[in-house]
Amino acid sequence: MPRQLRARTSRPNYASLVAIGDEEDWTTSLPKPSFDEDVDSGSDCDFAPDKLSDDAPEDLQNDPEDLVEVDEEEAEEVPKRGKNKTPTTAGSRPISRLPSVTGARSSHKPPPKSQSTQASTSKMSAPRAAKINALPNPSVHHRHRAMPVFLRMENVERLDAPPTLFNPPKIVSTNSMTSEQILTDRISKAWNFNVGPGPVWNIMEDRSCFKEALEGEDDSIYESFRRPRVHKNVEVKPGWTKINECDAARYLPTDTVLTDDGQLRSPAPVHCFLGPHGHQTRVEMAMFDSHAISEYIPGSKSFVFNVGSPAWGVDWCPTFQDDRPCRDYKHYLAIAPLSSRSHSPMIGAKVQRPVPACVQIWDLQSKRGNASQADHSLAGEIKCEMVICLESGPAFEIKWCPLPSHDQWDEVHMEGHPRKLGLLAGTFEDGSLSVYVVPDPEDVRNKDDDPMRPTFVHLPEPLLRTELEDTSCWSLDWANSETIAVGCTNGYVAVYDIGHALRTGQDRNILPTHYISIHQSAVRALAWIRVPPTNGSGVPSTSEDPTVLATGGYDGLECLTDIREPHGNIVNRTRDVINSTTYSAFAGGPIMIDHDNTVKAYSVSPSTLGRGHVLLEPDGPAWSVSASDYHSQLAVGSADGSCVTTNTLKSTRRGGSVPFFVHKIFQLDYSRKTGEFRMLDHFLPQETQERSSNSKGKQAKKDESEISVSTGVWPSEVGVHRVTWNTGNGLGGAPLLASTTGSGLCRVDWLLGRWIRNKVPYVNVPNMRKEVDDIMDEDSGDE
Repeated sequence: MPRQLRARTSRPNYASLVAIGDEEDWTTSLPKPSFDEDVDSGSDCDFAPDKLSDDAPEDLQNDPEDLVEVDEEEAEEVPKRGKNKTPTTAGSRPISRLPSVTGARSSHKPPPKSQSTQASTSKMSAPRAAKINALPNPSVHHRHRAMPVFLRMENVERLDAPPTLFNPPKIVSTNSMTSEQILTDRISKAWNFNVGPGPVWNIMEDRSCFKEALEGEDDSIYESFRRPRVHKNVEVKPGWTKINECDAARYLPTDTVLTDDGQLRSPAPVHCFLGPHGHQTRVEMAMFDSHAISEYIPGSKSFVFNVGSPAWGVDWCPTFQDDRPCRDYKHYLAIAPLSSRSHSPMIGAKVQRPVPACVQIWDLQSKRGNASQADHSLAGEIKCEMVICLESGPAFEIKWCPLPSHDQWDEVHMEGHPRKLGLLAGTFEDGSLSVYVVPDPEDVRNKDDDPMRPTFVHLPEPLLRTELEDTSCWSLDWANSETIAVGCTNGYVAVYDIGHALRTGQDRNILPTHYISIHQSAVRALAWIRVPPTNGSGVPSTSEDPTVLATGGYDGLECLTDIREPHGNIVNRTRDVINSTTYSAFAGGPIMIDHDNTVKAYSVSPSTLGRGHVLLEPDGPAWSVSASDYHSQLAVGSADGSCVTTNTLKSTRRGGSVPFFVHKIFQLDYSRKTGEFRMLDHFLPQETQERSSNSKGKQAKKDESEISVSTGVWPSEVGVHRVTWNTGNGLGGAPLLASTTGSGLCRVDWLLGRWIRNKVPYVNVPNMRKEVDDIMDEDSGDE
């Protein structure tokens, strides 16, 4: 018996036109067409899926409430049609409305299936229409839920009390966020209730993944096993010398004008107004000067200091968990300033060595001599501890080895053989990738040295230097303690295994393990997707190096590249320059820069690969973005002089009880007339203004007070060039954020978040993480 065809009321059954038979048989087999002049817009469609398919993403199957309704403003623009005036015949199916691709609420019941009562005499079977399954398109009212890429099943650490600077954190064991699906959903939704500028300390956890992590240990929940000490056999390279400040002047930042005798002079002091708006104090800061913002704004935990010139490189030095009490939880910060405020490097142009430059090592420590034990967290200071004098030229970017690589601090060093502080890699103006072994500042400083002035150390040669012909190294990122990826000015990306080079004693021009052409111009943004590769069975190989890179270039392309394949995969294309990118384990993928100064998060999960949504839209072009391994807060530095933070784990839909806040940490202004700066703090949070393209016209008619008053023209001195979270000093240092500007002024902020209405979701954190018996309703954490 031939397969029956479904008769149509809106068109003839064209499948019967190809039936074998005479014209009379054809006319009798053809059903009488029934056309509706006015079709009901609320009717159902033959192709409407009755339910979500089994291969749809898990977050869409389990949470139909996250699917968004059609925008009311968009619905008004759809022309309304009249009601159905002609009833359908017995041999036809009712015409149903095509469902919106943005989804529908579960309360909309699918239309009942009707069977055709008229048999077709066609002798050929028409193919059955395939069921169409589509993910929701991006909408201003919908964002895809962040899906974790790497699932850690072992227990992790969390804070049991609010962290304070320079004091030991109270750590307890807890279940990992990704150990169960219910924990992933709960904690992801809980992060949404954070409305502060920094992370909420209650649910921070380490979500990093390094192949060096020790496995099979009973105490593997501790940070010392997840982030062990590496490069224990590497020592400070012989040939280093300690020099005086007069000899070190040629390595330090200089002024733009010369002295009368043609000598370089120190940079002029920076005059900046600090304090609350309307009651600011004019402060003069020379190079190496620093001030605590609490001197002008009581209760502030921020610090501002002057490095002498714009800085393109800044990074926190990782420290080993067991060694932090030996130095009272001191934090080291490396900053690489340019040679002067007018210095403008040419992309791809190499300079001939030797070119004097420096890297400054600042430390954030407590004033224990001037404060009581209870006031350690409020009596901090930041000062320049050491200046490393180099011959490679100014650094374009610097990054410490992501795992602790310093020697033990509880040991006594030998005279003339200082311990190392860590391995510092950088791309320099001579076009090279160089890795320096930084000596420990406490081992090179003498007792009779001025404690208020830095110690100057000259390192003539790096531990490892590699160069490429016809191109320069422009950006870099560590995958772990042994693998480094370098973005080049010719659009290529090179991957180096420096671990093998250090073990074999090679120190010059090692060959890359991968050299891949991805972009058509310089690669400025580069970040590893720090997740282990999987084998054929889908099991993660945690002892292997990551294989996926996120890159952005001056050609406006944003790509995801698996180094096992010799080409890049374009995720997004824009007409802007991509200056920075970062990987966020909480957002589930890289965070990049899109057109119109927007910052977007892209997913690398297989079910939503390449899908992205906007996180925030700064008032100026974004110079730098930074995410943390410990929390979901994103920091962005832009050219308009503002440093802002926002939460990457926002709600999956708008209209809830928690607003989408963007927090401005500080704003730097500059007066061209007087040459003075102004740094403003304590801004009110702003709600993210996301709107669709067809509603921009209506948005323009709103009150002008709701629209940003940014001019679009900013002095180069106010740009926030680099921002970076402290990801190498445990949960106690995770709230620290460092930033650099084009004026030479840098800043360190201690940022903590808070729950909306000061109410912890799911009653408390132990209940949220299933540390105790779960006796609460699952929906109590919803909005």
